[in-house]
Amino acid sequence: MGDHHVEGHQAQRGAISRLVAELPASGIRRFFELLDSVEGVISLAVGQPDFPTPAQVTRAGADSMLAGNTAYTSNYGLLELRELLSRQLERLYGVSYSPQRELLLTTGVSEALDLAVRAIADPGDEILVPEPGYVAYEPVIRLAGATYVPVPTTAASRFMVTADAMRERLTPATKAILLGYPSNPTGAVLDRASLLSIAQFAEEHDLLVISDEVYDRLIYGVEHVCFASLPGMRERTILLGGFSKAYAMTGWRLGYAAATPAILEAMMKVHQYVMMSAPTAAQYAAIEALRSGEEDVRGMVAEYDRRRRMVHGRLLGMGLPTVEPLGAFYAFPDISSTGLDDVAFAEQFLVEERVAVVPGSTFGQSGQGYIRLCYAAAYDDLVEAMDRLERFLARHRGTAAK
Repeated sequence: MGDHHVEGHQAQRGAISRLVAELPASGIRRFFELLDSVEGVISLAVGQPDFPTPAQVTRAGADSMLAGNTAYTSNYGLLELRELLSRQLERLYGVSYSPQRELLLTTGVSEALDLAVRAIADPGDEILVPEPGYVAYEPVIRLAGATYVPVPTTAASRFMVTADAMRERLTPATKAILLGYPSNPTGAVLDRASLLSIAQFAEEHDLLVISDEVYDRLIYGVEHVCFASLPGMRERTILLGGFSKAYAMTGWRLGYAAATPAILEAMMKVHQYVMMSAPTAAQYAAIEALRSGEEDVRGMVAEYDRRRRMVHGRLLGMGLPTVEPLGAFYAFPDISSTGLDDVAFAEQFLVEERVAVVPGSTFGQSGQGYIRLCYAAAYDDLVEAMDRLERFLARHRGTAAK
């Protein structure tokens, strides 16, 4: 019986794709299993707005289904939505895309990212990625057979990647840059000068740029510069965006990609086989979001800003060095003064104080010694979480001193 079990286990292992078998599981899997076992948790772990989708947007999605609009749309998505999206990108950033040939609606920005990498990368191609960075970037690149090349950033540079840092990691195999700003997990926003420097670097070395701008509307007191709007960059950029964060539509699963016709058609080749089309009801909801959701976006951003300022101030007051987050809805404090590594910190904070945060090392080696906390939670919950953090720090710093 035991031998049969071993043989069966080996056979199963041999049946798994090498790419998938070698892909490490998420660094927070064990952490989230632990989360399930603790009651009464304040979760600052998931990057999800605590606001519901604006009511008129939800109604538009529901009405579309009741009206019988439940079939596939065009592979590209509803033309009306692409036209509205094209006008919004022009209005916000001065960059123009043809609704018919240069915009593709996807099942979340996650699919858009996957399509972008698969459309441009051959096995052995290298993609430069600022780190700490979103947890899906490395797996998506590796699953496409390409090579993930992290470009470390530090608190000293406010987690802003530089062209010089990329140049140090440039090889003949470098094919593209993957930018994710405003940043998950650090909240960093690249200023225009930094982006122009990266644009010049991309042009000099004929690199493509995948620019994940899903947090473009969530910025505080600074300018969001759309990478594709920079001189000469529209032709070499795949712009990714979506509705999840700005319009509180995470569960609707709707994103988009904007690129030149040749690149977009390559992405479409994959999209039409693996996804067919983005969710139909979500597309009708998004039409309403673009038509009438601007006031809702402004209201949510103002509230995130209130929470951001409170959380940042409390963290600094506790003696946790924290680069001011200027975008998205995350803070990324340095917790090394506790003597705990980031994984142990997150686990003990959860068990002892029932607050969930994410270890910084989940987002790459550059994140070691940090934690990510999401301030999209309710304000009162954030105040309570900060009180619990203060209590936790007092206890553990005292222990470390002994």
